Amino acid sequence: MTEAHRTASRARAPTAATPMAFVQAIVRAYTARGMDAARVLEQAQITPADALDAAARITSQQMEQLSAGAMRELDDEALGWFSRRLPWGSYGMLARASLSAPTLGLALARWCRHHALLTDDILLHLASEGGRARLAISEQRDLGGLREFCLVSMLRNALGLSSWFIDSRLPVAAAEFPFAPPPHAPAYAVLFDGPTRFGAAQAAVYFDARYLALPLTRDEAAMRQMLQHALPLMVRQYRRDRLLVQRVRQLLAGAPDAAHNAHALADRLHVSPRTLHRQLKEEGASLQALKDEVRKSRAIELLRRTRRPVKQVAEASGFASEKSFIRAFRGWTGLSPADFRRHGAWPDRSPA
Repeated sequence: MTEAHRTASRARAPTAATPMAFVQAIVRAYTARGMDAARVLEQAQITPADALDAAARITSQQMEQLSAGAMRELDDEALGWFSRRLPWGSYGMLARASLSAPTLGLALARWCRHHALLTDDILLHLASEGGRARLAISEQRDLGGLREFCLVSMLRNALGLSSWFIDSRLPVAAAEFPFAPPPHAPAYAVLFDGPTRFGAAQAAVYFDARYLALPLTRDEAAMRQMLQHALPLMVRQYRRDRLLVQRVRQLLAGAPDAAHNAHALADRLHVSPRTLHRQLKEEGASLQALKDEVRKSRAIELLRRTRRPVKQVAEASGFASEKSFIRAFRGWTGLSPADFRRHGAWPDRSPA
């Protein structure tokens, strides 16, 4: 194998970021049932020595394989979290009940409501306010030593299923958990996009509420194939983000006078610059076109509503010079900024 091939192979290799504490929680579920987890650990390529190493990590694929095997062997899709077992197929039943919903918001609302039919040890709540959606868990009993694993898994399952429903990445703006930071707290930066806060009142994740309006793209055939395994945990596996154009536009509009290079925007969106450009292209857009759109909107607003000099309008719209602004504005409107202002409406003549 050449060095180039080895480098490419390493780049494609999945990141081992899932804490071994979650593996140890599954082993405890086996112990509570008087069963041996050796076979399922071997299937997930986790050695007994690794399973005892609290500092070790496994990949998300290993975690999905381990979870699926344990759920089948224990016949408990809750993996010991609740006061009674949830036999294999319980979450598949909930997923099917949500599949006919026209939008993700209604599908998630059904998921939360129907989950209470499986167990009342926890309750799921979906709310939306101020453009931000919140999926939260209220604990109705002490979850004991499996508390962290339960709360993290429930939220990741819901996010993974939601991403699968709409065939889109669903980026998490923030996550909260009602316990102190565990020793493996840095792993949460990989488990959830956005910052994680510990010591909160409830476990919850926040995301852009516009995702709730997206239609479901899956059918029954896809559901049958998906349910051959445990519910999907991975959100990052989806190539596209169906709200990426809106999210980029929002970031640009929030600071129209900033430079907004691809690297800075990609970092804010938790993708690589190459992925950012590719996904925008898939959505029929480009970063430059979106920047021009936001700059144009900002410039027109300032020319119509304020008496700022053209030079100041250019700066506030993100242009390095007045000349480049005038040239771009002529291309957008066919008029110079001064001519546009003379012919445009001024709803508000108060000084800027």
